[in-house]
Amino acid sequence: MNKVITYEDLGFRDYKEVWEYQEERFQEILNIKIQNRRQGTQLPTPNHFIFVEHPHVYTLGKSGDLGNLLVSEAELSQRGANFYKINRGGDITYHGPGQVVGYPILDLDNFFTDIHKYLRFLEEMVIRTLGDYGLEGRRSEGETGVWLDVGTPQARKICAMGVRASRWVTMHGFALNVNTDLSYFDLMIPCGIKGKGVTSLSAELGRHIPMTEVKSRLKKHFRTLFETIPE
Repeated sequence: MNKVITYEDLGFRDYKEVWEYQEERFQEILNIKIQNRRQGTQLPTPNHFIFVEHPHVYTLGKSGDLGNLLVSEAELSQRGANFYKINRGGDITYHGPGQVVGYPILDLDNFFTDIHKYLRFLEEMVIRTLGDYGLEGRRSEGETGVWLDVGTPQARKICAMGVRASRWVTMHGFALNVNTDLSYFDLMIPCGIKGKGVTSLSAELGRHIPMTEVKSRLKKHFRTLFETIPE
């Protein structure tokens, strides 16, 4: 099992460009697995973890409801935002400046073959990162992602998640609101969940949070949880 992770920070990049880049990495891993099975070889499969920040964009998962987008695509364009229907699970999600987006492209055969455990580990990575800032992130039953004040009228989501997996290879991932302009969430029903708010690290702490600092802490907790080997 290969537990080495290749980390990449792509900076500020268009969503579609990075989606295509993910697909390339994803397919490379699948091709190795198919070759191993057909030819009886044991070539190691790589693992990637991509950090990126996107311009304003709304994405709808394959089982999502377009009705959760509250404005037309023309109105989105006026706000400088794009819209894509994509091949992950989950409903509608917003990405934009000030948000740390992470795309782990892993062969779970290198770690564990349990997609629910995988999602719980991603949530735990974010929960531990929030804990570094004195915030108590929690899971909300039946609602993938990380929340604050679960079970109260003030419940609000700080991190959304949606993944795709095939032959135990993952893509897509999570979006953690750090210094995000939360007004863009008003144009949709986030993740199709009505009556609950969204928040960000900066909104909770009342100050700007360095993005590099957050990414470093996410990476540290990811390494611990997945027991990865240094590059």
